[in-house]
Amino acid sequence: MGSVHKATFVLLMFCLAVLGRAEYLKYKDPKQSIGVRVKDLLGRMTLAEKIGQMTQIERENATTGVLSKYFIGSVLSGGGSVPSSKASVAAWQSMVNEMQKDAMSTRLGIPIIYGIDAVHGHNNVYKATVFPHNVGLGATRDPELVKRIGEATALEVRATGIPYVFAPCIAVCRDPRWGRCYESYSEDPNVVRSMTTIISGLQGDDPSEIKGRPYVGGSKKVAACAKHYVGDGGTFMGINEGNTIIDEHGMMTIHMPAYYNSIIRGVSTIMVSYNSWNGKKMHANHHLITDFLKNKLKFRGFVISDWQGIDRITTPEHLNYSYSIEAGVGAGIDMIMVPFAYTEFIDELTSQVKKNIIPMSRIDDAVYRILRVKFTMGLFENPYADPSLAGELGKQEHREIAREAVRKSLVLLKNGKSAYTPLLPLPKKAGKILVAGSHADNLGNQCGGWTITWQGLTGNDNTTGTTILSAIKSTVDPSTQVVFSENPDSAAVDSGKYDYAVVVIGEPPYAETFGDNLNLTIPAPGPSVIQTVCKSVKCVVVLISGRPLVVEPYIGAMDAFVAAWLPGTEGQGVADVLFGDYGFTGKLARTWFKSVDQLPMNVGDKHYDPLFPFGFGLTTQAKK
Repeated sequence: MGSVHKATFVLLMFCLAVLGRAEYLKYKDPKQSIGVRVKDLLGRMTLAEKIGQMTQIERENATTGVLSKYFIGSVLSGGGSVPSSKASVAAWQSMVNEMQKDAMSTRLGIPIIYGIDAVHGHNNVYKATVFPHNVGLGATRDPELVKRIGEATALEVRATGIPYVFAPCIAVCRDPRWGRCYESYSEDPNVVRSMTTIISGLQGDDPSEIKGRPYVGGSKKVAACAKHYVGDGGTFMGINEGNTIIDEHGMMTIHMPAYYNSIIRGVSTIMVSYNSWNGKKMHANHHLITDFLKNKLKFRGFVISDWQGIDRITTPEHLNYSYSIEAGVGAGIDMIMVPFAYTEFIDELTSQVKKNIIPMSRIDDAVYRILRVKFTMGLFENPYADPSLAGELGKQEHREIAREAVRKSLVLLKNGKSAYTPLLPLPKKAGKILVAGSHADNLGNQCGGWTITWQGLTGNDNTTGTTILSAIKSTVDPSTQVVFSENPDSAAVDSGKYDYAVVVIGEPPYAETFGDNLNLTIPAPGPSVIQTVCKSVKCVVVLISGRPLVVEPYIGAMDAFVAAWLPGTEGQGVADVLFGDYGFTGKLARTWFKSVDQLPMNVGDKHYDPLFPFGFGLTTQAKK
């Protein structure tokens, strides 16, 4: 029997060896190339697992068991979607980790990629640093600063356990009536192109010789998303999600160029835009998504839809969902943002693949791209939050970068009733000064939309930061009396014996369609505050807005006028420049029109007659 035992033993050893070898999974081996890992994993996946990877659902629906049951590939926080009000870093980390555990409990253990709108810092999160919106960053003309903002934002996002941001917006806003104009760096495609440095800040600098592949430099960086592809800033009358009427040459020379730069920088994902191009919905545009972006520009990351973007292919939205899926996935969209109706999406897409309406090759292309990004960013090796990064949120060094960005974004448009009598910089030492206006002591107003909530909030109790009023108080000489009155009456101003006044007025917070505005007037009571204060006291007017507004009727009354855009939480940057610790250096990245009847009017147009031209900005010297 010895030989039989021996044979059994050899057979047993052979079986164990085979089993052992079967346990080795190439896709789980970080030593393998990304291509090998993706192909190995893709080859093991069922149709249900593939379609799950293509599905992105809202945080509130990612309850225990859902991610593993449907093999969900991605979760997002919509604007203001948080674990709880004023949630701590620990609460964010715990939420992401719980979801990740659920996702990785499946047969193949594929981690989710969690995405969030971090469009001016980690703006949904309580106590995060809120940087100036893009409209202000364009005025800095400082791509290196914008890269540092990307680096700081990446750390703050990773602090909460999140590895993916829906930023930057590289729209070229051609009409300030658009409610998203503040998300655009400039009307000039060259300024927008120069600011794609933020992608290298968010993702890291790709060291490889071959440019254009998605790149994320480890667990302190995040995957970025260039958006919204393409022509979002060119719609008729600035109507959000509207129709961009322009020939191919115009599309390629105005709205497309920043995408070339983004791809060269290794942007991981590109989000498709709600708008149409000459009547055709971008979410159904096979020519631009597949033929041009993927095949001609050789974009190798994944293409993601916008929020319910495929639903909006039809009017009214969701009218014919099976058509929307066929058109959107068929056009080349890889990951579909279906925040709520994800089971309907999964069932219908599965049915279309089984009926050969959508070929399996299209599904494989989508999943290959999604997995490539997940492997590239190291998500399989580091799927969970890093507790050691908790201190990065709202860190003082990041607030200093934001403050610098505020200083450099301010554009001085008038300084003195004549060039010989400049008002700025203001003296720190004065008897009594007046600070007035709805935006002087209002952190929510100075941050704008996409802050804590989708539409933004007014007031000072939503997050931490420095209002312009408190910045002025901490900058002036201790002997200077600062009087604040939001909307003072004439008698109070006349009898106040003020040395000078700072009037801070502007737009309330808004986002997307809620910001579409055909008249662009300064909201009340702004104009009356200007008139009341400036008629009897030397005044500098600071405008907090997401775009140029109609100021021509009031400009004569002002001694000085500053465009401060939407500066974010670090209001100290405004006082730094008003009082001469730093000089004004910002230059308009948008044309300042006289009247809305001139719109759209952009630099280079034949009939160009602005109040202040693109590139304009007075300078002052810092006081020694």
